[in-house]
Order: sequence, then C-alpha cells, then structure tokens
Amino acid sequence: MERRQFSAMRLILVLVLVLAGCAPITTAPAAPQAPAPAEAPAEAPAAPAKVTLLLSMKGPGGGNPFWAEVERGAVETAAANNVDIVVLAPPAETDVATQISQIEDQITKKVSAIIVAPTDVVGLNPTFDKAKAANIPVLFVDTKGDWADALTFIGTNNRNGGKLAGEFICEQLGNQGKAALITGVMSQQTHIDRIGGAEEALKACGITVVAQQPANSDRALGQTVMENILTANPDVNAVFASNDLMALGAMEAIKAANKAGIVVVGFDANPDAAASILAGEMTASIAQSPYNMGKYGVEAAVKVLMGETIDTNIDTGTEVVTADNAANFQ
Repeated sequence: MERRQFSAMRLILVLVLVLAGCAPITTAPAAPQAPAPAEAPAEAPAAPAKVTLLLSMKGPGGGNPFWAEVERGAVETAAANNVDIVVLAPPAETDVATQISQIEDQITKKVSAIIVAPTDVVGLNPTFDKAKAANIPVLFVDTKGDWADALTFIGTNNRNGGKLAGEFICEQLGNQGKAALITGVMSQQTHIDRIGGAEEALKACGITVVAQQPANSDRALGQTVMENILTANPDVNAVFASNDLMALGAMEAIKAANKAGIVVVGFDANPDAAASILAGEMTASIAQSPYNMGKYGVEAAVKVLMGETIDTNIDTGTEVVTADNAANFQ
C-alpha cells in the first residue's frame, strides 16, 4: 500500500514536471523606457542688429577737400565693416542750426552712433544730451566739443599744429618781423587752438602780431580780409591762416597787390595748397590726416557698439608741408 502511494505520488510529480516543461515560458514584458529627452538644439547666434552710423561734418565734402577726405575715410571703412553710414553737413561751417536739425533727425531715426565735428563747441550740447537719453554714443572727430559725455576725440592736436606753424614762420623770418593771423569761426575750438598755438610761438620768438581777423574758413573772404590787412599793414612779413582755403584766398590778395616775400602758411595741406606750395606761392601748410579721422571714427564707433573700450583721445598727428614734401599731398 505504501509502495503504491509512493508510486502514484511519483507519477503525479513526473506529470507536473512534464506539463511545466511543455508550458510556454512567458517573460513579463519589460517596462517601456521613457524616451531620452530631446537635446535642445544649439541656439543660433542672434544676427547682429544692423548698424547705422552718422557722420556729421562741419562743412560739405564737395566744397572742401579736407571734408571730402574725412568722408572718404569714413565711407570706405564703413563698407569694410559691413555697417551703414549717413554723411551729413550744413552748407557752411557757421550754420549751427542746420547741423542741430540734421543730428536730431537722425536721433529720431535711431541711428546707432554719432561721429561729429561740431560747428559750435557748446551750442550742440542740448542735442548731444538728447543722444545720450536715447543711448546713442557720441564721438568727436576733428573738433573737440565741450561736452563731458563724449566717448573720445579723434583728430589733430590743433594747438600743437598751430605752434608748428608759428615756429616755422619764426624760422623763416629769423625771429623778427610782423605777422597777421586769419582765423576761422572763432566759436570753433579747432580754430581757437590753431590760432592760440601760432600766436604763442610767434610772441615767444619776438614776432609782432599786427592783425587778427576772421574769414570763416572761406576762400573769397580770406582774400578780402588779406586785402584789408595789406592796406592797414603794408609791411607785414607773414600770415598764418587757420585753414588752407583762407590761406589760398590770402595768397590771391598778395599776388593781386604785387607783393613778394610774404610767408604764407595754411593748415590742412589740401591738394590745392600743395599745388600752390609747389608753384612757389604759399610757403607751407600744416598737414593733418583727414582720411584717418573718418577711418578711425568709424572703427572706434564699431568697437563701442561691440562693447569694447576705446581711448579717450586718438591723435592723428601733424607735420609741416613745404616744397620738399608737398608732392605727397597733391
């Protein structure tokens, strides 16, 4: 009996094992994996906002080779830096109101930066305040205005340039004689500095300044002023004009009066002045780098807009131009 029970139990156990072996073995499906979070695409760098610069000159490039070179330097450099530039100027260097109107219109149009040679060193300050309120940087070129928030001055040390002119006259006259000064618009710091530097040098070497009259950077007026100076001071030995247009006008008056031996020195070394020097008429001019003023002005503005720092003064230098090197300036 016990043997049969054991056999029966053994049979049951075998059947269970057989059935278990025949049954399909199923595996619980793996829990689905959550997809990996998609990696955010790299954000493309934002395209730089289109930059538009304003170059506001004191005078039109079409009427003065100096301003034509400033404009050329700025326009070519803007193109090389892929920025737009608007070039504006009043019809005359004395037209402060027009320059103010032009700049304020560009502020309204949200120009990116202003590169300016102010016609009046203080008269444009309220306009510059409007630019500051609109977060538009202001950079002075050629003429340093009296506005504390300008980022830089790019141009000539005009007082040193005027001093060079005065020292040259002293050398030519052997530190004796009489000289006249023909000035530009004397509300403009450029001419204040040039005349001040020349006068300082002339007085230091013993030259007597017998006249100082304005001709407002105009060639025809320079001729008229020189005619008046010659009438009042027929024995004048030299004249310094604080730009070449006035010096060329003065030279016309000297030729018309059949005067010889008067030392005539201008400022800017523009092509007409260089030609006059080579022709034996004007004696000398003080050269600036007007092209570099426009070039450096644009470069500095672009740096500022990119968040870079710039020097507060960028000197473009001066040199005396005589018959020895005038051919380089034609």
